[in-house]
Amino acid sequence: MVILNKLKEGLLAILPIYVIIMILNFTPLLTLTNNEIIAFSVAAVMAIIGISLFNVGSEVAMTKMGKTLGSSLTKKGKMSLLLIIIFVMALLLTIAEPDLKVLANQLETLINPTLILVLVGLGVGLFAMLAVLRMIFRISYSKIMIFLYALLFGLSILVIYSNNDNLIPFIMDSSGVTTGAITVPFLLSLGVGISQVIAKKSEKDMAFGLMGICSMGAIIVMLVVGIFLDSSLTYTVPDYSLNSNLWLSIWDNLQSAFLEILLSLTIIFIFFLICNFIFIKLEKKKLLQLVIGLVYTLLGLTFFLAAVETGFMPVGYRIGMELATVSEEAILIFSFIVGAVSVLAEPAIHVLVKQVNEVTSGSVSKKVLLIALIIGVGLSLVLAILRIIYDFNIMYYLVPGFMIVLLLTFFVPKVYVTIAFDSGGVAAGAMTSSFMLPLAIGACIVFQDESRVIYDAFGIVTMVALVPMIIVLLVGLFYIIKDERTLKRQVEKILKKDDEIIIKF
Repeated sequence: MVILNKLKEGLLAILPIYVIIMILNFTPLLTLTNNEIIAFSVAAVMAIIGISLFNVGSEVAMTKMGKTLGSSLTKKGKMSLLLIIIFVMALLLTIAEPDLKVLANQLETLINPTLILVLVGLGVGLFAMLAVLRMIFRISYSKIMIFLYALLFGLSILVIYSNNDNLIPFIMDSSGVTTGAITVPFLLSLGVGISQVIAKKSEKDMAFGLMGICSMGAIIVMLVVGIFLDSSLTYTVPDYSLNSNLWLSIWDNLQSAFLEILLSLTIIFIFFLICNFIFIKLEKKKLLQLVIGLVYTLLGLTFFLAAVETGFMPVGYRIGMELATVSEEAILIFSFIVGAVSVLAEPAIHVLVKQVNEVTSGSVSKKVLLIALIIGVGLSLVLAILRIIYDFNIMYYLVPGFMIVLLLTFFVPKVYVTIAFDSGGVAAGAMTSSFMLPLAIGACIVFQDESRVIYDAFGIVTMVALVPMIIVLLVGLFYIIKDERTLKRQVEKILKKDDEIIIKF
């Protein structure tokens, strides 16, 4: 029954994108070949299976591992031990993250993909420790983010001064893809586990915000590296063409994805077993449940990653080129629609929405948060394509965008602030790096040329992380205004009744 429900979720996640593209293919705007239609159709089925299996595995294994580790280690009261284990787990999870691998592989002509994985992993690991210290010492989340944004802008200036300003978009993108299918369930539940031990009932914001700080860690470490990178490095667009033998390609993609995810999850589980043997002491029955959950996770991510390689990346690239050839309006409208519905296809989004609803006891509803993310991602795609069309620096978006975010943090309830920063990182997941980025690259080649891809097309992941953050904060601001007006009306009614009583008396 559980699997059938998750299969329904997977179907609802992928079907809208598939239907939109198939309808578009019957118009003069898009003409996919038969091979591309078959590849995309097969990829859609694989993605549905993948998301369904992953969602089961996430509930049974990843979230329980994170929650158990967070609460058990916090109860021990050994801060140094807690920080070391969290650093190692965050590092391993990030290196295993499929979203990051997809992005890194598309940058292999510029920088070694393994080096990107390790550097970003170090950034996430170090800043995961900072996030936990923030929770333990109850440091203001807004103050930490103001400091980190100031550091980010300072390092960005140094990168520009080093003549490496063309690298800033891809450096910023590295943050968005760190928080994906493997990382999100674990780190979100880790924060919940720690907060259950140290936080008061009124401190609902303590359970969130960890993802936002970890994302900043990825950017800051990559900016430091960017200062020293050779400015003469050149980027070559990957080969997005379909393999002539589609079924052999699917089999190869399944094999490579399975082996990659198997290795990553095995390392993570072995480390968890060591922690369990020394500190946690879970029963064998619960450990067996975790193994079953990890098997579901393995199969789910294998199907999803193979779907990405088989159909989403090649078709995304082709759509970007074709719609850009038709008109600016065509690709802008399509970008908003696909950006909006692609939120449903992000496995990590559903994990976040569920966790938020549970921790806030329904005060932040699933529906409201999901609508905010849908609108945010749709708008972010439009803004990203506009930058490609008009060829301007991404800092024209980031500087005012980050300023708006920081300003809103002073007026919005703490729980919305931490949720907003987590939402930004989670929104930019596998679909962003595997479908939207190739789409943006295809459009950039038409509107500009291949030499501008690293400057204009990259940065799309950053926009997908930034705009939803602003939208969620605005939702929080709306609720404050709404509550204040409701309170004002109630006070006015009470005063009016008092006046009537006095007059009668």
